[in-house]
Amino acid sequence: MIRARHNSSAASWEKDILTFVLTILILFSVAELVTFVETHWLIIINVFLLWVLIGYTRTKSSIGLSESRHIPRLTNFIKSYLVLLCLTSMLYYLHPEFLTKIFSDKKVFAAFALGFPILGIPLNFIVGGIINQIKSSTTSGSHTLIAGVGNLAKHVEEEVCGNSVKGFIKLKEEEECLVSQEKVVGSVEGIHDYLQNNTVDEIVIAIPVKPSKKVRQILSVADHYGVRVKYVPDYQNLFGSHYRTKRYGHLEAVHVRQLPLDNTYASFAKSMFDITFSTFALLALLPLFLVLAILIKLDSPGPIFYCPARIGKGGKSFRVFKFRTMTVCDDVFAGVMSTQKNDPRITRLGQIMRKYSLDELPQFLNVLLGEMSVVGPRPHRSFLNRQLQETEDKYMIRHYYKPGITGWAQVNGWRGPTDTKEQKSQRTLHDIWYMENWSFALDLKIVFMTIFGTKTHHSAF
Repeated sequence: MIRARHNSSAASWEKDILTFVLTILILFSVAELVTFVETHWLIIINVFLLWVLIGYTRTKSSIGLSESRHIPRLTNFIKSYLVLLCLTSMLYYLHPEFLTKIFSDKKVFAAFALGFPILGIPLNFIVGGIINQIKSSTTSGSHTLIAGVGNLAKHVEEEVCGNSVKGFIKLKEEEECLVSQEKVVGSVEGIHDYLQNNTVDEIVIAIPVKPSKKVRQILSVADHYGVRVKYVPDYQNLFGSHYRTKRYGHLEAVHVRQLPLDNTYASFAKSMFDITFSTFALLALLPLFLVLAILIKLDSPGPIFYCPARIGKGGKSFRVFKFRTMTVCDDVFAGVMSTQKNDPRITRLGQIMRKYSLDELPQFLNVLLGEMSVVGPRPHRSFLNRQLQETEDKYMIRHYYKPGITGWAQVNGWRGPTDTKEQKSQRTLHDIWYMENWSFALDLKIVFMTIFGTKTHHSAF
């Protein structure tokens, strides 16, 4: 079982989109259709959107129990092409003068009709291969642990994980070991200590499932009478609702805790929003930054910025940019002492800045550096992270993605202190809820609530 890094349908559409664009460009170049491109660019966009719509509906219809879910890529491409050709023919039949203006020469129309499959099919596989190479290179530095040492574990290493395998976990002492003995790092009982002392990105559980006698009996009787069988495993009972299955050759893996931002396009949209919003925010806030910088220097001696270490994506440490709101002392810059209400270290200007979160505004720089997002779980100090990891169930899940300048917990009043059990659990629950229910609209709502909400600054000090 693997937590997915990429969405399979999204990866499929990367290939289809790039294939379409490359095919169009090649056909235009060969046919020297410069006038067509300049005059009828809107038609090109519409045909492109039609192509995407066909594939989207085809993908949605194959989510159920039908065999079409694993149809070979060549068949899918041909189906999309035939549907596109049929719809274009219908359009020509209904409005012949419309397409006649576009494809004034019958040879041009024939070139497009034949050129799409002739060029598109090989291009589809070439583009797919390039994308797979890029994705495999980006994950080559990951660390995977496989639970199991038998034949299935060996196949998983060869077909799914490759060079990313860091070691194997032996489930039973009497289990036959078919993998490299040097890579066996311990048993299930010792996995807690291993994860505590080593970097691991994913765990793949490769344990053969033995069907019960009842299942074997049903299969045998069904075969005897020539009746087809479909088996529905109860994944939801074990993994909850956030999972997805994906094929790797003849193997099928369950990606546990599949979240909305695991989708390639959702992640891309969030990144584009982060970059765009942060760029405009920094430009708009530049005069305020200059005023605050002068006031900080006048209010108390010390640097303008305070850059403490925080825990970000993947549990890795990074430095956040903040305006200094406290007097300079060892405790502050060592980051070993949490801020308390009516803390004597907070300066007069710092009290105002902290109340309205003005000290957090420089973190838009962290967003542009790729360390943070505009919206997400707030990053914590390392000592607080260790405390919450021990006391709060599933706390470390909040580190799947980048931390945010503002978050769902903050706009619902759960910012500030983490002294009580309720404060710790509510902050964690709100962060995990946000990740499991992410949408672009939710991010916009949180930004709006951060600026205009009444709970955002309620617990600030």
